[in-house]
Amino acid sequence: MRYIIYFIIGYALWLLLTLTTNIDHLLAGVIVVLIGTIFFGGYFTDKPQKLLQPHRLFWMIIYIPVFIWYMIKANLDVAYRTLHPQRPLKPGIVKIKTNLKSDTAKVFLANSITLTPGTMTCDIDGDYLYIHWIYAQATDIETASRIIARPFERFLRRIFD
Repeated sequence: MRYIIYFIIGYALWLLLTLTTNIDHLLAGVIVVLIGTIFFGGYFTDKPQKLLQPHRLFWMIIYIPVFIWYMIKANLDVAYRTLHPQRPLKPGIVKIKTNLKSDTAKVFLANSITLTPGTMTCDIDGDYLYIHWIYAQATDIETASRIIARPFERFLRRIFD
């Protein structure tokens, strides 16, 4: 049953991201999501039916444009740093603390951070994530956590925890 739920969620995400009715894309989505479900379905959450609860689905739908907004802002920031004649870079690896409880939520947080240009999750160690940051604005855990993780955590907590 859980593999069916994973397939439904994965295919819904495919449809949301591709926004097409082209039969080739729809079939490719079925194949990709089916393969992903078969190979990785056992690594996700033990209770996928939780993700089909209406309030969690609502927050998933809200999370997508929020994530896209932060991704656009980060893209513009990286473009600025790349094109600026003095290259304002201050790279560093910072330690942040997450308030998320489930492993699935922590992995989604790590992926959201990595998919946002200028940051990359290097490691997850319990409640701590180690992030490579193109311009380390802060090195203390609380400030770095507030800047990097908090915008995503508010939504991921409602979806997964």
